[in-house]
Amino acid sequence: MFLSQHQYALEILDRANMLNCHSVSTPVDARSKLSITDGSPFPDPSLYRSLADALQYLTLTRPDITYAVNQVCLFMHKPTTAHFGLIKRILRYLKGTPHFGLQLFRSSAHDLVAYSDADWAGCPDTRRSTSGFCVFLGDNLISWSSKRQATVSRSSAEAEYRAVTNCVAECCWLRQLLEELRRPPRKSTVVYCDNVSAVYLSSNPVQHQRTKHVEIDLHFVRDKVTLGEVRVLHVPTTSQFADVFTKGLPSPVFNDFRFSLNIVPSHVQSEGGC
Repeated sequence: MFLSQHQYALEILDRANMLNCHSVSTPVDARSKLSITDGSPFPDPSLYRSLADALQYLTLTRPDITYAVNQVCLFMHKPTTAHFGLIKRILRYLKGTPHFGLQLFRSSAHDLVAYSDADWAGCPDTRRSTSGFCVFLGDNLISWSSKRQATVSRSSAEAEYRAVTNCVAECCWLRQLLEELRRPPRKSTVVYCDNVSAVYLSSNPVQHQRTKHVEIDLHFVRDKVTLGEVRVLHVPTTSQFADVFTKGLPSPVFNDFRFSLNIVPSHVQSEGGC
């Protein structure tokens, strides 16, 4: 099964008068993030919000633009010309990839594998971090997220652990859903994280005095690990597919991860991220 919103992507480009624009290879650049004060006020805020809403709907079949759209939506209350540049960058990316979509495969595998990541203190205004995760059922990508964390994390380990907690919560919900569908996972859900400290905290209550501020998240994940429902393992940054949902990446890395997430042109068969 191939899920695509090809025509919808073209309609968004037409709405923005960008059907004939030049394309780019990534939806967001790898430079530092914009502040809420960058640029001058955008003269048509309703157009900005309309395009941002439309792009949100497009993420249903285009996980590769999820992070970029999340960044755009942070400025909907007071957009500037610099923020509108982010939207134009996404549209230029869609110009070159309107035929891309999410490939799903026939599979007998019922095991869940997830990747979790965080961009520590990435917001230049609040220094809050961005959490991202993606979850595979067998070879198929079935859930993903890119979201600004609700509180400020005092260390990269804390930010990564909060991201793991969000990912584990999603996996628990998916496990329950599969049980209700009478296709329960046969193995523990593996959650891959590229932060060694966060992996260690998931199964070892070390440095208790330094982890009181994340104690609820700490106990939640550890309980799931103790019950055997979840295993948190380390993965090299070069194989951390969740990076797509937390930061801008160079074109070669972005293209590799996009393919691993099964986001492909309509005529290409991919192998999945796990």
